[in-house]
Amino acid sequence: MELLRPGPKTVDDLAAALQLTRTAVQTHLATLQRDGLVEERGTRRGISKPARTYGVSIQAELLFSRAYIPILTELIHVLAQRLSPTEFDSVMHEVGRRAMLGRAPAPRGSLQERVSTASALLNELGGLSEVDEEEELFVIQSHGCPLAAATADHPEACNALESMLSEFVGSRVTKCCDRNDRARCCFEIPKHPPGAVEVRH
Repeated sequence: MELLRPGPKTVDDLAAALQLTRTAVQTHLATLQRDGLVEERGTRRGISKPARTYGVSIQAELLFSRAYIPILTELIHVLAQRLSPTEFDSVMHEVGRRAMLGRAPAPRGSLQERVSTASALLNELGGLSEVDEEEELFVIQSHGCPLAAATADHPEACNALESMLSEFVGSRVTKCCDRNDRARCCFEIPKHPPGAVEVRH
């Protein structure tokens, strides 16, 4: 991936640089494509026929970047200073709702199935969560927090995840995060919220 970051390369380019066979490089590229880290960028004229070129995806560039966390954390600090508590709370909820725009369709099925899918979504974002079932609630309990850099000083940042999961599940989600030791996400979903539709069709 480091070799692909400066610009697209062919299988032969990579094989020569890494001193691997074409087959070995193609195997690695297939895995990286499957994980969404590498993508085809077009073709380049070859000796006998055009050769495909490959480059890193935007998702891969995000993995390399170290700027997002400090910049966005400072943005949250600035917003917290310039907005009233009510406005800041509202903005973070709106961020969570908008975060779902353009994502994969919301899950279908029973509330329990949708909550399980929401837990998987939280894990994709950097959480380490599981679903506990209580008498009246489903509880998504995580062993960490994807927004720990921000929530340490501004717990209102959790509102973004709360709203995002509410949109995703299609039911009311309420945060119950633990900040006593280190940040751990926790979200409660009532089994029978007022006016809820249990199964999506």
